[in-house]
Amino acid sequence: MIDRLEKEVDMLERHLQVLKMVIENEPIGIVKMSNETGYPHHKVRYSLRVLEEENLIEPSSQGAITTERTEEFVSELDGKLGETIDTLEGMKIDGVAEVES
Repeated sequence: MIDRLEKEVDMLERHLQVLKMVIENEPIGIVKMSNETGYPHHKVRYSLRVLEEENLIEPSSQGAITTERTEEFVSELDGKLGETIDTLEGMKIDGVAEVES
């Protein structure tokens, strides 16, 4: 169960890193992103597709570029991540020395 959560968090981290690169370097292509991040081309391509489906980036002849929605998403991101962190913190089971059978 936790393994799935860790994989999702890793994937989200990759998507956000790719988005950040687009924001900072637009237009930017897959090869440059792959070289700079160390992620394989197929993982960068997948992240770009997810970001495009969310309308956060769009393709251009020179590479990926941001959309009108990008700025709004970025401004809401910290708050949403904070809420998620609070939820995860609330899920902790503290002070339990051993689980009763």
